[in-house]
Amino acid sequence: MRNLLMTVCYDGSNYYGFQTQPGGNTIQDCLEAAIQNLTGETVKIHGSGRTDAGVHARAQPFHFLTSSQIPVERWCLALNGRLPADIRVTSAKEVELDFHARRSAKRKTYRYTINANRFTDVFQRSYQLHHPGKLDVDAMREGLSFLLGTHDYTSFASRHSTKASHVRTIDETRIEVDMSLAVPGTRDQGVIHLYISGNGFLQHMVRIIVGTLLEVGQGKRPPEQMKQILEAKDRKAAGPTAESKGLMLWSVEYEQH
Repeated sequence: MRNLLMTVCYDGSNYYGFQTQPGGNTIQDCLEAAIQNLTGETVKIHGSGRTDAGVHARAQPFHFLTSSQIPVERWCLALNGRLPADIRVTSAKEVELDFHARRSAKRKTYRYTINANRFTDVFQRSYQLHHPGKLDVDAMREGLSFLLGTHDYTSFASRHSTKASHVRTIDETRIEVDMSLAVPGTRDQGVIHLYISGNGFLQHMVRIIVGTLLEVGQGKRPPEQMKQILEAKDRKAAGPTAESKGLMLWSVEYEQH
């Protein structure tokens, strides 16, 4: 048997997330069907984690065991010819048999994008939350800083979370503002990209953080309240869950791979 590690990127607009669901139509379903069509094998792939319905991925690793002897350099083109146009496998390599795309992951980064200009970008509307109202980005940066470190993030987890522990570590956050499409002389605030990196994330965690930060940016909460929300360990203390379409799994890092 061979253990193949691949990376997939996808537009999640039309899917119920990465992991197989009872209703079908997931990224995992499409990948497993493409592998079966190529090799005749029924395999179960293991992703680096789940994504919610409508969430996108720039680079999501997954692995699976196969007895196929297809050369590793041929897999990407062969699978892409059998996948929908909004899913593409971008890399493939053989790894040790004990490697696991989720358990071996050391760090993940998500990006959330907010279009703060007056008008929606018709070309990027499926990947951005449109928020034309005034936002205090510096206050949002300050609020985000209170989440750094190792904490119990229950306040920022879905009430339906089934994880035994909500303790996670966030080691880096940043907010970048792209003014390239902002119209001079208007109230356009540019496109805001929020990056958050850590050792793992809970269900809806990044989206709840963004929803709460938007309230900070609107002046509805002071930035320092993020610390109080964190300490409350109560979902009701945080803000709403931001739309899924603005979220993208940006990268997953491993020590040896």
